Amino acid sequence: MDSTELCILTSPQVREAIEANIERDPSTIALDKRLAHPREVATQVKYLQRARRKLPSYYAARAILPSLAFEQSSSEECAAHKQYGGKLAIDLTCGLGVDTLYLAKRFERVVSIERNPTLAAITRHNLALLGATNVEVICGSAEEFLSGSDFGVADLIYIDPDRRGAEGKKMVCLEECSPNVAELWDTLTQRAQRVVIKLSPMFDLRAALVAFGQEGVDVEVVSLGGECKEVVVDWSAERAKAQAEPMFRATALGGGGGTFEAKANRQPLSPLVGFEGRGYRYLVVPDASLRKAGLVSEWCHSRGLDPWGPYGFATEEPQITMGRVYEIEATLPYRPKQLKPLVGKKIELIRHSFPLSSAAICKALGTREGGGDRWAFGEVEHELWAFKLKVEN
Repeated sequence: MDSTELCILTSPQVREAIEANIERDPSTIALDKRLAHPREVATQVKYLQRARRKLPSYYAARAILPSLAFEQSSSEECAAHKQYGGKLAIDLTCGLGVDTLYLAKRFERVVSIERNPTLAAITRHNLALLGATNVEVICGSAEEFLSGSDFGVADLIYIDPDRRGAEGKKMVCLEECSPNVAELWDTLTQRAQRVVIKLSPMFDLRAALVAFGQEGVDVEVVSLGGECKEVVVDWSAERAKAQAEPMFRATALGGGGGTFEAKANRQPLSPLVGFEGRGYRYLVVPDASLRKAGLVSEWCHSRGLDPWGPYGFATEEPQITMGRVYEIEATLPYRPKQLKPLVGKKIELIRHSFPLSSAAICKALGTREGGGDRWAFGEVEHELWAFKLKVEN
């Protein structure tokens, strides 16, 4: 989106057209010759409709939503989870301003930096619609702001580095992201009491401890609706001074949510031995945040489950959050020839820590994904297993 399109989208005529067509199919809006600027109206309606769940406040305010910024933005639920507060917060990577908006609810003043002038203007417009009057949006780079601004010591510096390279390629290594937080780390910890960095869900948690050191650092994995959304590195001067041990934390947002944590440098639990298809009645799929954080074994033990491979197992029905519980009808070694007669034409397929893709499993078993029977597949003690699960009527 450029400044010309921004002028079009803020005109009263186009704002009225967006409101009048908010429930229509965007593809039909784009072809409606009765409208002025139908393409721009259609695009905004498309992203506002998507924002109903991801950014409900932005939808209600009829905010302007550039496509790329919308796709890269945090969801409001994830942004609201960040319970920081104080006098001054600095958001070095404003973007669409979702995290900025929720920081503004808990800090007296927020300064947010956005290097793209048009996106900075859009965010100022949106934050005004959303009533965030304590935010100053500055157009510039994070590096320029840190080197040229005398804001003293902030309560919080927040960073969500840009992880898109040339031609939209996703970057995972810290050194490839912008700004380079590894390079700026010493400056950041000198200029804030707390530094929070949001990283890709693909990021290796232990690499965070290598990159940022261990004193004062916690690493949290956040999932929403069973899908990993964020890896958050959280450093504080207070924890560093106390030489607090680093923690790994898993947080599941939404229905059946919860939090579980353990020391990052803990001794691994001794694995169970002798699975051999023993007669468990229930299989538990731990939440994605637990799997990503490497906390499945500890969480299972804390909930009275036996951790085998990627799953937890129980003989009595467990009452848990942060996971899904299924009743087991049969536990069988993964041998396609023997399994094929037992599998229906369609299956609901669950697989974790399994060397074959879902497509390869379906091909070997002569079935398709899409409902019907429910099967889970996993590797336990270097053996492949299939679990037929009960489907509720």
